[in-house]
Amino acid sequence: MAFEQAKSINKKPRNTKFLQHAFRILAALVIIGLIWVVYVQWKIFNPNETTEFADPVDVGIVLGASLWGDEPSPGLAERLDKALELYEAGSFRYFIVTGGLDSPQHRLTEAEGMQRYLVEHGVNASHIFLENEATSTYENLLFSQNIMTDQGFTSSIIITHDFHGMRSLEIAEFLDYEAPEVALAESVVMPFLPSQIRETLAYTKWKLDAALLSLQ
Repeated sequence: MAFEQAKSINKKPRNTKFLQHAFRILAALVIIGLIWVVYVQWKIFNPNETTEFADPVDVGIVLGASLWGDEPSPGLAERLDKALELYEAGSFRYFIVTGGLDSPQHRLTEAEGMQRYLVEHGVNASHIFLENEATSTYENLLFSQNIMTDQGFTSSIIITHDFHGMRSLEIAEFLDYEAPEVALAESVVMPFLPSQIRETLAYTKWKLDAALLSLQ
């Protein structure tokens, strides 16, 4: 009996120490997570955006987003309107519109929906190259780079939203784009907080993917 009581007394401190240790680890992970979120948000709000283009480049690469039926969603229309603004100002000569099917139920790829929008706004279809396979920003830029190589293009402006610009530029640099530039549309239709949360998670995933790709 005395032995069992002594065993019980000795067990409590060990359990307490374990819980204290686990709490410290959890608290450290939370602090590291908060620091990471603040860092990512700082990077999102300080993209290396080019706002003036002294010389025209070969292509404007418009990164895809969802279609609503056969039409660009309001968010995607903002990217396309930014691209049209730059095209009409003579900042680039050709478009690459990039994005695959949102879902098997959709009739058009994102790229096809974007092409229709641009043609409806006065762009000659022969000035638009379609990339119909991409399902991520990395694939958007990788497959667009293949089109550039096939067509002999070397310079580009990547057109997307402000919260998406930093990650897009990092991916382009990772893929060895030649002096990549980004032009950013400021959204008035996409909810701010969900966009920031989604982009923070997407940027975290990209850093993990980049580490794995670097090992290949």
